Amino acid sequence: MSFVTHAATASQHGIAMHGSLKYPADFSHFDYTNPDAPKGGQLREAAIGTFDSLNPFIIKGTVAEGTGLLYDSLLARAYDEPFSLYGLLAKQLRVAEDRSWIEFDIRSEARFSDGKPVRAQDVVFTFETLLDKGSPFFKSYYGDIKQVTALSERSVRFEFNATINRELPLIVGEVPILPQHYWADRDFSTPSLEIPTGSGPYRIARIDPGRTVVYERRGDYWGTDLPVNRGRHNFDIRQYDYYRDSTVALEAFKAGEYDFRAEYSSKAWATGYTGAPFEDGRILKEEIEHGNPRGMQGFVMNTRRDLFADARVRQALTLAFDFEWTNRNLFYGAYTRSNSYFSNSDMAATELPTKAELDILEPLRDQLPAEVFTQVYQAPSTDGSGRNRQQLRQALRLLQQAGWRLDNGRLVNSQGTPFHFEILLVQKEFERVASPFIRNLERLGISADIRIVDVSQYINRLRQFDFDMVVSSFGQSSSPGNEQRDYWHSQSADRVGSRNLIGISNPAIDQLVELLIAAPDREQLVLRARALDRALQWNHYIIPHYHISAWRIAYWNRYRHPEISPTHDLGLDTWWATP
Repeated sequence: MSFVTHAATASQHGIAMHGSLKYPADFSHFDYTNPDAPKGGQLREAAIGTFDSLNPFIIKGTVAEGTGLLYDSLLARAYDEPFSLYGLLAKQLRVAEDRSWIEFDIRSEARFSDGKPVRAQDVVFTFETLLDKGSPFFKSYYGDIKQVTALSERSVRFEFNATINRELPLIVGEVPILPQHYWADRDFSTPSLEIPTGSGPYRIARIDPGRTVVYERRGDYWGTDLPVNRGRHNFDIRQYDYYRDSTVALEAFKAGEYDFRAEYSSKAWATGYTGAPFEDGRILKEEIEHGNPRGMQGFVMNTRRDLFADARVRQALTLAFDFEWTNRNLFYGAYTRSNSYFSNSDMAATELPTKAELDILEPLRDQLPAEVFTQVYQAPSTDGSGRNRQQLRQALRLLQQAGWRLDNGRLVNSQGTPFHFEILLVQKEFERVASPFIRNLERLGISADIRIVDVSQYINRLRQFDFDMVVSSFGQSSSPGNEQRDYWHSQSADRVGSRNLIGISNPAIDQLVELLIAAPDREQLVLRARALDRALQWNHYIIPHYHISAWRIAYWNRYRHPEISPTHDLGLDTWWATP
């Protein structure tokens, strides 16, 4: 059968999720790269915490930063399109009209870092290994793969269980390809600091376990002049140095210990980037606007805990977070409140559902909160004075409706058990966000503690869902799809290591997730994302935080970047060092 379809289906140089490709078959480079960018120099960055593994594909261990530099995938993404991929390891591809299968032809020149050729069997090995021994995420993300077959030494075919999953032919093209020969006598499931063999533009030159990892650009890298790579991977050295916390890391940056920093703290951005290196231009600051959906960040409640099982309780806790006061007093007014799980995009539900969207929601009416159909969700707001009595009175009414009562200033349930929980943090900076929230909770008779743990402990506790509340975020792309199962679907609620931190097990949301994955075109993708957005909003799973739609970056003035920035990525791999 494969030979018939092979002959009947034209080969192509790339694939788009919806619509057509921006770049033709003979394109020379992406518009946001400088094909004449000089090679050389080094770029040093900071990481927080520690690492004890160089294997990013398993659930065990804390992986080092930058391991993605070691591997190539069959296809490479264009970051100025919503979701389009072009040939990298694969020279060309063929895909069924109904997307029930896809075939890739691997370039004859493609080589691993030890000089051995990349073969179709390596692709088969990669997927079999990830599904069998990799992180549990892979079984969910690639669950609709029926079979991966090597048709020849350099041709591989994927067949899928469902034809409605239009994204799957693309996401299999993004997987880093592993060398079968390297792993033949090694245990893939065990964390290791042994330097692995890859196929990408860099190899590891040196590690200082837990402190530093250094990548060097391969002089023998086979893919330097491919259209998808031209103007990228310009630094001879990429280095990550580990610091105890971000405060120490910022001071190290200002002292010249490393070169580039992306800033996520508005306070640090407003007050910490001062001094001689900024005044005399040795360090540059930039804010680069982007078109990425901002997803959702917030206080995440673990609904596996009885304490957070009632949506009225979750809504009440949301009323206790005073964003306006927090933004004014802690963030210098830098942030916008997040109301949507698809903020900063056309997929955000910001108006009442249209008829087309109601057609999606109506079959689920009995399983969804009534507000989904009648109201536009807006996170609670205050006047910013810090005296949010109206919101707290409303919160107390909801808590009383859920069976809680005040007893000598403490909120207790029918058994007299106090309302108490712990907020687990890994970034000390969030303590100043959580502390005012806790003070408001105290006015409701609720007690909460903050516990700050190291990175390794934090990762392990999240993997096991061993927390009451955490601060977390759920990032979104311009083309959401299979990853939504790992965020919200019942099948991931109890799967160790999943991103369903909330513990959502809701049949209506399951159906909306599957509908989103099966969207036949961009119009339906947007409608179905909005429908899912409403269901998540009105179940009050998260206490929404805030977002900003720009990269805040600082770097020493020996680096340059192209004039055109990619819409959907910072594009750091397109930068270069000046002499």
